[in-house]
Amino acid sequence: MSTGVRLVRNHELSQTVQYAYASVADVPVRAIWAAGACPLDAEGKTVAVGDIAGQTHRTMQNLVAALESAGASLTDVTKTTVYVASSHQSDLVEAWEVYREYMGAHDVPSTLLGVAALGYDDQLVEVEAVAVITGENTGPASS
Repeated sequence: MSTGVRLVRNHELSQTVQYAYASVADVPVRAIWAAGACPLDAEGKTVAVGDIAGQTHRTMQNLVAALESAGASLTDVTKTTVYVASSHQSDLVEAWEVYREYMGAHDVPSTLLGVAALGYDDQLVEVEAVAVITGENTGPASS
């Protein structure tokens, strides 16, 4: 499946960042707003307690599953926000590095930020995403 997402670069802005500055999807599109993916197992328990990298892996796996259930993939993502429950920049970088493994060359616009707390017990990482599917792939998602 080809993606209708076009990542936009601006050569007047820093080229050292690991993300595009904007993304565009031409209409018609089906837009998908994914809830924040969390590091939860099938029973709703937080996995990899105290392990930012481990939680980020599970979070991204859960995001992939949520997108697939809506008929999308990571290459259809137009924007993400990565939340890390920490005030230490090194913890944010650790989560970002795992996140980038999953996103690969699809370096969509993203915001990475440290927050005081997240919603589940022992949760350190959450990733939310917006995706679009264009053209002939805009039919309703299966439920």
